Amino acid sequence: MEIVTAIVATVVLALLASAFRILREYERGVVFMLGRFYKVKGPGLVIIIPVIQQMVRVDLRTIVLDIPTQDLITRDNVSVKVNAVLYFRVVDSQPAIINVENYMDATGQLAQTTLRSVLGQHELDELLAERERLNQDIQTILDQQTDQWGIKVSNVEIKHVDIDESMIRAIARQAEAERERRAKIIHADGEQQAAEKLVQAAQELRTEGGAMQLRYLQTLTEIAGEKSSTIVFPLPVGLLEGLNRLVGGDPPSDDS
Repeated sequence: MEIVTAIVATVVLALLASAFRILREYERGVVFMLGRFYKVKGPGLVIIIPVIQQMVRVDLRTIVLDIPTQDLITRDNVSVKVNAVLYFRVVDSQPAIINVENYMDATGQLAQTTLRSVLGQHELDELLAERERLNQDIQTILDQQTDQWGIKVSNVEIKHVDIDESMIRAIARQAEAERERRAKIIHADGEQQAAEKLVQAAQELRTEGGAMQLRYLQTLTEIAGEKSSTIVFPLPVGLLEGLNRLVGGDPPSDDS
C-alpha cells in the first residue's frame, strides 16, 4: 500500500511540476486544449493543465538563415552559383504554429526557390551591379508569401555570385573594350571641340583687319624663341600695310 501511495504521490508531483512553465521575454507559448487552439501565453510564468493542455514554444527573435548555394541560369544564358542570407522573425505565434508544419524549413525552401526564380529573370550585369534592387525584390516577394505564416522577412542579402573562369575572362575583355570605346569617344569629342574653336578663331581673324598681322608677329616671336640656327621667313607687303594702319601712318608707296 505504501508503494502505491508513493507512486501516486510521485505522479501527482510530476504533473504539478509540468504545469508550471517559464517563458523568457522573447518567447511565447501557443496553448492547445484537447487539440484545439486556446490562446497565446507569455512571457513569464505560465500554468498549463496537465494532459488537457499542451504548449508549443515560439522564439520571437530575428533568425539568420543561410541560403545554400543555388545553381541558376541568367536571362542571357550564363550559368552562375549564388548564395544569400535571410533575416526573418515570427510576429504572430498562432499562424506560425497552426498554418505551417515547420516555419523554419518552409521559409528556407521558399527562399531558395524565390532566389532562383527572381535572379533567373535578370542578366549577369544586373546581378553584379544591382544587388540592392534585387535584394529588395526578393525580400518583398518572400514577405508577401510568408505573411500568412505570421512571419516578417526583414532583409535578404546576396553574398556571393560565382562565375566560371572563362566567363570572368570574357567580362574582363568586355570591360577593356568598353574603356577603349569611352577613350575614343572622349578623344573624338576633344577633336570636335578643337575644330570648332579653330573655326571661330578663323572667323575672328577674317573679320578683324589687324588680327592676322598680330598673329603673324606672334608666330615670328614663337619661332625666334626656338633654338634654330637660321630662319628664313617671308615678309608679306600686306603685313607692312596692316602695321602702318595700326600705328596710324600712311601705307608705303610703290616706289619705296
